[in-house]
Amino acid sequence: MNWAIFQGLLSGVSTYSTAFGRIWLSVVFIFRLMVYVVAAERVWGDEQGEFDCNTKQPGCTNVCYDYYFPVSHIRLWALQLILVTCPSLLVIMHVAYREERERKHREKQGENCGRLYLDVGKKRGGLWWTYLLSLLAKASVDSVFLYVFHRIYNNYSLPNLVKCSIKPCPNTVDCFISRPTEKNLFTLFMVATTILCIFLNLCEMIYLIAKRCRECLGHRNIKSKTRSNNVYAYIEKQEIFHANNKINEKMSRLNPSIRLTPPQTELK
Repeated sequence: MNWAIFQGLLSGVSTYSTAFGRIWLSVVFIFRLMVYVVAAERVWGDEQGEFDCNTKQPGCTNVCYDYYFPVSHIRLWALQLILVTCPSLLVIMHVAYREERERKHREKQGENCGRLYLDVGKKRGGLWWTYLLSLLAKASVDSVFLYVFHRIYNNYSLPNLVKCSIKPCPNTVDCFISRPTEKNLFTLFMVATTILCIFLNLCEMIYLIAKRCRECLGHRNIKSKTRSNNVYAYIEKQEIFHANNKINEKMSRLNPSIRLTPPQTELK
């Protein structure tokens, strides 16, 4: 399989990602995709051919292998990598949709018209939700596959020897897995990198939500300060108004032709 296609598609995601997102991409490409392509495929390349049972009964080795390896590690990892990268493509598609809307708006209104988006790649509005949901989807996919691996292969480990008594085996036979220690090391490595990716996704979600809450609180404080300033200005104008009224009353007693004009008291 040509994994360079996914690398080319996801290379643009880093432009719209946070620092946590860029670290996640590095972990996926270097510690998961590269390890899978360079080493893991070769380690599991001989798993069925080297699965040996101490019997010559036709079909016994095949049914025992199918029982203990219902789905190959290497195929599950390939499916996991495909599914975990798909949510990131949604972000690119959403940005492309914004760019297309911006282009059509300029064609219709002219080049000097106002823009629909200040920055098409800025995580605001619908793009913020798309990005957040993509993080949730990636963490969910990795979590599901961790559970599947744990259910199929107990504790993510392969034994050196398995005993099989499934028909057409004549009796309980011993079957041997090729290079189980090496495969266990690669399995633990892939599990550890998956857990790291889930942790990075959770950190990025917390960062995005905390940043949005801080911005909302900042806007609320600005509105509160603006209203407080308006109230203070109104009170100050009221005080000036009453002071001018008192002065007018005193001046009217001395000279009725002299009168001060009170300021505007309308609250703006």
